[in-house]
Amino acid sequence: MHEVEVIRLCGEPISVRHLGYVVRSFSYGSRSLLPRRRDYPHRYGHYLQEVEVTEMVFNFGPRKLMRKLRFEGGILRSIRTMGYGYIDDHKE
Repeated sequence: MHEVEVIRLCGEPISVRHLGYVVRSFSYGSRSLLPRRRDYPHRYGHYLQEVEVTEMVFNFGPRKLMRKLRFEGGILRSIRTMGYGYIDDHKE
């Protein structure tokens, strides 16, 4: 799930931290739609990409647990539960 989708579903996070960058390995493969011939080989590859790591914390109120979400390259990679949330008096 992308960051934008998470924020749309959960609301704005109470904190956002940029933790740095990590290098991720990606592989891809595709078959050509053209007939199998020497001049139209299958396309496969492998590459490395540096992506930004972001951590967001969401507070869902005093009756629910807060969540810490980790994104790599804008894609959700992990969710950790924290203690119970709290009432945020600064929200409008």
